Amino acid sequence: MTTDTIIVAPIGGQRSVMRPLSEGRGAVARSPAAETSERVFRIRSADSYVCRQRADSLLRERYAWRGYHAVSLPSDQTTNRITLSATENDDTIGTITVALDSAEGLSAEDAFPAEMEGLRGLNLRVCEFTKLAIDPISGSKRVLAALFHVAYIVAHRIRGYDALVMEVNPRHVRYYERMLGARIVGEERLNRFVNAPAVLLTIDFDYIRQQIEAFGGRADLDADERSLYPYAFSSREEQGILARLMKAQTPASASIN
Repeated sequence: MTTDTIIVAPIGGQRSVMRPLSEGRGAVARSPAAETSERVFRIRSADSYVCRQRADSLLRERYAWRGYHAVSLPSDQTTNRITLSATENDDTIGTITVALDSAEGLSAEDAFPAEMEGLRGLNLRVCEFTKLAIDPISGSKRVLAALFHVAYIVAHRIRGYDALVMEVNPRHVRYYERMLGARIVGEERLNRFVNAPAVLLTIDFDYIRQQIEAFGGRADLDADERSLYPYAFSSREEQGILARLMKAQTPASASIN
């Protein structure tokens, strides 16, 4: 991935969108709210050294705060390891990495080898959402939902994967079940990389797609639909993001699902 800014959005209030390529070369289109002093954030592909260093710093800080062993990002993006970051001005307020299954395997296989093979045995193309960190002061539901939505677009809409897995602390299982519709596929084990207990969760991308189509861009439904999906982008915004990311793909790796 060779794009930098993918979308700009207000942290609260009306969103801004990334125009499809047919509407002016994929330039960022800001809503009227984004032209005011309202706080906005950007979802970026962490391609540059500076962007990756800032994402890595947030990751280390948040993992240390939880008492986990330190983890770090690789120095560069790879075809199968794509890091996204959310930034406000020059501050990184969120990051997530999409790890696509390949000959290298996925880190979840260390603690959950049988479960991972079970998912593959269902003829599912599985990826892993990992190295998630959100700044507790500047971050918000909207920032977390935006990171997950763009990660979903990368993994499912562009690369054609069927499901994601996540290793999460047992204390956070109910949150992901409620907020994203995750389900448990592996009971509590030790994640040796961070020296902390972990539960393996999975979500089918078809389910995510249905929820985004039903609720995306409808933050006004938050009181009734108590999940992250109303904070996801709208269908129009998703198409703009998809166009932006497809422009950054090589012909060999691009396939819209």
